[in-house]
Amino acid sequence: MNNNNCESNTQHFQSNLQNSDNSVFQIIKAEHERQKNQIELIASENLVSRAVLEAQGSVFTNKTVEGFPENRYFGGAEFADQIENLAIQRACELFGAKYALVQPHSGSQANQIACQAVLSLGDKILSMDLNAGGHLSHGSKANISGKIYNVSSYSVNPKTYLIDYDEVEQMALQFQPKLIIAGGSSYPREINFEKFKQIAQKVGALLLVDMAHFAGLVATGFYNHPFPYADIVTTTTYKSLRGARGGIILVNDESLFKKMKSNVFPGIQGSAMLHQIAGKAVCLGEALKPEFKQYNGQLLKNAQAMIEIFKKNGVTIISNGTDTSMILLDLRNLNLTGQYASEKLEKAGLNVNKNNIPFDTQKPSLSSGIRVSVNAGTTRGFKETEFTHVAELISEMLLFASGSPTDADLEKKQKSILDCVSTICSKFPFYGDL
Repeated sequence: MNNNNCESNTQHFQSNLQNSDNSVFQIIKAEHERQKNQIELIASENLVSRAVLEAQGSVFTNKTVEGFPENRYFGGAEFADQIENLAIQRACELFGAKYALVQPHSGSQANQIACQAVLSLGDKILSMDLNAGGHLSHGSKANISGKIYNVSSYSVNPKTYLIDYDEVEQMALQFQPKLIIAGGSSYPREINFEKFKQIAQKVGALLLVDMAHFAGLVATGFYNHPFPYADIVTTTTYKSLRGARGGIILVNDESLFKKMKSNVFPGIQGSAMLHQIAGKAVCLGEALKPEFKQYNGQLLKNAQAMIEIFKKNGVTIISNGTDTSMILLDLRNLNLTGQYASEKLEKAGLNVNKNNIPFDTQKPSLSSGIRVSVNAGTTRGFKETEFTHVAELISEMLLFASGSPTDADLEKKQKSILDCVSTICSKFPFYGDL
């Protein structure tokens, strides 16, 4: 055997990232430092455990499989079947479901798969308006769901910003949808799934609940459970479940489950991402432990602590509060756009995202609000004291920015807040060297 080939093979399997591609290594290192020294407040983000990182970086990255456990199109799938079955078992146990699909690559694909399984082109969907808190994959005109289905959108009460179930019912009776979707991306209040089911039954529609932003609260009993009311439940695993990026579909009806399976593969997706499924299995196992319920209880305490500070400082809160880990702030009285506010907060070490608010007159690229979440900070160990401080810092930045400061004064304020952020972060351990 050629010794040069042996050396080449050894290098391929043993050389670490820093040695083999220092450019990528340095970028990852910089991102590690950013996450370590800034406060993540974006609702679509959380911090996974080291165990999830290890599972996603495991040798399952190498394995290709199509189909489902015990019915694959590729050989060598014994352990692939085991890891997927474990993830399925844990998902069903966590949410009290009979059937689970853990292959969807994202929450949006989970929704696409679910819709394709029960709808035909042009069928009617009734879902929450994007500005009211809905999600792109629920029928937005900019998304494929809004291009291939006939979608009508319900909003919220213009005074309370809460779902008006009587209005939803009237729309359903008039529109006669085949599918009704509850849940979204920026609706911070608890949803009455029983009422949605009653409306769906009146018009013969199926009910899909997208619980991506509150799945952890559902699993631990802090939020209404979609079952037994929902026909289909979708969620992501990386927001409130603190796990691998991806989606899950849950159903209790066997015939629906069969339709979902065939629309995962061969309908929409090809090979399962086994490294991702391994990460999902780990986070679902973590969510079954008592510590996860403690975490979710602390989420709600932390969110309420922030609410109190925002109210004290005159920062407007959509729906006047939250029942989740998410808070939606209305910046119109401060004459700020979400785009401007999020940019200024980011430079102060506070990462939020711009977000449209109900009945927003700003385009999405600017928006009139920002979305704030306690997910990642609570994972890190922040409690009410820390989030009270964080809310004060956010308020300070917003109120200062609303006064049209000079660039120099703005930079000085950002530096002052960034120093406070660094002090907070230094007290809470992050990953060691990666």
